Amino acid sequence: MKKEYVYIILSALIFSTMEIAGKTIATEINPFQLNFWRFLIGAIILLPMAIRSLHHKHIVWNKNDILYFLLTGLLGVVLSMSFFQLAIIYTKASTVAILFSVNPIFTIPFACLLLREKWDMTTIAALSVSVTGVMFIVSSSTIGPDIRGIMFSLSSAVTFALFGIICKKRAAKYGGIVINCFSFLAGDLLLFLLMLASHLPIIGQLMPQRFSSLFVDISFFSGINQGNISTLLYLSIIVTGFGFLFYFLAMEHSSASIASVVFFLKPVLAPVFAFLLLKETIPLNTMLGIFAILVGACFMVNGKHNTETLSRRKVRYSA
Repeated sequence: MKKEYVYIILSALIFSTMEIAGKTIATEINPFQLNFWRFLIGAIILLPMAIRSLHHKHIVWNKNDILYFLLTGLLGVVLSMSFFQLAIIYTKASTVAILFSVNPIFTIPFACLLLREKWDMTTIAALSVSVTGVMFIVSSSTIGPDIRGIMFSLSSAVTFALFGIICKKRAAKYGGIVINCFSFLAGDLLLFLLMLASHLPIIGQLMPQRFSSLFVDISFFSGINQGNISTLLYLSIIVTGFGFLFYFLAMEHSSASIASVVFFLKPVLAPVFAFLLLKETIPLNTMLGIFAILVGACFMVNGKHNTETLSRRKVRYSA
């Protein structure tokens, strides 16, 4: 088996446990606190490889580089992953996993706007079928906390897609490991400031009572204990550190479109793990939604593969 496929399988397996692990400690550790430690430890794991890559590329940073990583940190860590953790509080882990995994579909309109990529019929078909799958999943949910969880899940997927597009604009300059390591660190800096600001009296006065436990007086250590420290370390080291490492290794040894298969395996694997470990049931509408999302994913990956193949043939023919 080619090593890129080994990386894809390992990354998909690891990412598919992210929601299950997060669900088990969602009520014990504040979502912003969890993200702070998760991405700090993950960044430390990636840091030696990121520094080595910077030296290899002879990159000297300036003010624009710092602003760039503050933007990617805001999108990827502060917004997307905070929405993700909030979603886990309000709905099933399997639902969050499925809806987050449609983030490659949301990249299509962002790619058109920011990267000036053109749509084709395959892209439109993939987007339409995947949106239908999302609607099936939404229709299987009840009004109340579950709907809030779905909205947070979709917000997480959209902001993660935008994070991916912004990263892609400078991927050739930095490389995936550098982008994610310093995005994690920049996002953690912003989370640190947000957590400090949550202790200001005005935040408690302005925040609605039902959200005060999430956004007011966020602690750095409270809630972390012997019972959940192993899960926190698993999310930090295995999921954030090695999960992203395998994903970027898959991208480096293949292509972004092939590596994106990780997010199309996740909607299949995560509900199975959720059923086995959390005893979460999978409604018929959700299963239909999974099927539609997978069909849309196949359209998109196949379309990208055909486009890349045609481009390579044109280059050879021109040469």
